[in-house]
Amino acid sequence: MPLSATADTSKTVKLERYNSYLRKIHSTKVLNASSKVLFRATLLVALVLVLLFAINYPPLSDSRAAAAHHLHRRSFLSTGLFSSSSSSSSSIGGAAWEKRVRQSSTAKRPHGLSVLVTGAAGFVGSHCSLALRKRGDGVLGFDNFNDYYDPSLKRARQELLEKQQVFIVEGDLNDGPLLRKLFDVVPFTHILHLAAQAGVRYAMKNPQSYIASNIAGFVNLLEVAKAANPQPAIVWASSSSVYGLNTENPFSEEHRTDQPASLYAATKKAGEEIAHTYNHIYGLSLTGLRFFTVYGPWGRPDMAYFFFTKDILHGKSIDIYRTQDNQEVARDFTYIDDIVKGCVGALDTAEKSTGSGGKKRGQAQLRVYNLGNTSPVPVGRLVSILEGLLGTKAKKHLIKMPRNGDVPYTHANVSLAYKDFGYKPTTDLAAGLRKFVKWYVGYYGIQPRVRKENSHAEDSA
Repeated sequence: MPLSATADTSKTVKLERYNSYLRKIHSTKVLNASSKVLFRATLLVALVLVLLFAINYPPLSDSRAAAAHHLHRRSFLSTGLFSSSSSSSSSIGGAAWEKRVRQSSTAKRPHGLSVLVTGAAGFVGSHCSLALRKRGDGVLGFDNFNDYYDPSLKRARQELLEKQQVFIVEGDLNDGPLLRKLFDVVPFTHILHLAAQAGVRYAMKNPQSYIASNIAGFVNLLEVAKAANPQPAIVWASSSSVYGLNTENPFSEEHRTDQPASLYAATKKAGEEIAHTYNHIYGLSLTGLRFFTVYGPWGRPDMAYFFFTKDILHGKSIDIYRTQDNQEVARDFTYIDDIVKGCVGALDTAEKSTGSGGKKRGQAQLRVYNLGNTSPVPVGRLVSILEGLLGTKAKKHLIKMPRNGDVPYTHANVSLAYKDFGYKPTTDLAAGLRKFVKWYVGYYGIQPRVRKENSHAEDSA
């Protein structure tokens, strides 16, 4: 091959290599430029999306933050780690709270009891708590302060108890962790279980509340008590309503109680059967008390004597029931002080539970007692006494008793309670209502008017 041809070929190869090199450089520049454009476009799209999101979904406002905080607090509530309504209490589970619980539960007398009183802000519960505290027993209250009736009355009772250094833990019977926490802090010797959904007629409006409190709540309390070490002895409130359609008089603990006339009565009867079960299986000492129409100062506004007093003072008519065969309705009205004596007597004679670690170790005490006045009084007579005490005639409206669960007549035989712990009621209806009216007019600020009427009546006598 000529030398010139070889030289031309070499130049051609070098030129092609140079052009290939230029093409690679150009491709790299294009790729880099494209990447920069793509990155900037992506960044721009992201900024636009952020802007749109900010416009349509603003940051948490104060109200939403508050709602979130409330939700978090409710989560705390469900575990029992929440604050009491009392302004001076600390969060449950804290050192300050435990100190209050221990102080309230510690007896001030030798060999005194340490009692957990459920329903302590209620009518019977507040009176029993005060009586136990005054004699030197340790008392810790437990109440959910529901609105079945005016909660302000329950708060006023709470204030009375706080003056006697009785602390009430605010909580629900179905809050197992909270109840277990209380038993971790205090080895209670006794439980006085008075918390319940009360009232016969209200069961037709809100039946589930009776199941939740009187059955589920009671079972939850027993579950905690059976596992406690030591197991406490338990005294609890049943009701004269369990006698239902029983026609034998006076009502005796030996009479049949399998015909309840209301859901309330049925839940209390169920409670008695549940008590039998936990006594039989777990060795819990259980005493049921069948209260008969309790009345007195600091009473319940849903009770007839209470709202009769209110309506008479306000000039409103009152409904007085008569039976379907036109007979007077009568009740074995029992004054609160007599009921308290019965509750304390039952506590003092309650034997120790025999279980340990949730297992029965021996036969345990199981009792049921009537606590009544033994003297049924027609409702018409109740109204007449109130008229005299209030100095005002009632506007009476006589009607047939509706079929709402009420029974026409109650009469307690209390011979068993008298035999076992000396229960003997001493307050008749006239004396008891006099004390109630004195409290009522003072509490509701109408004292001068009634005192004037009563003073005039006494002068005339």
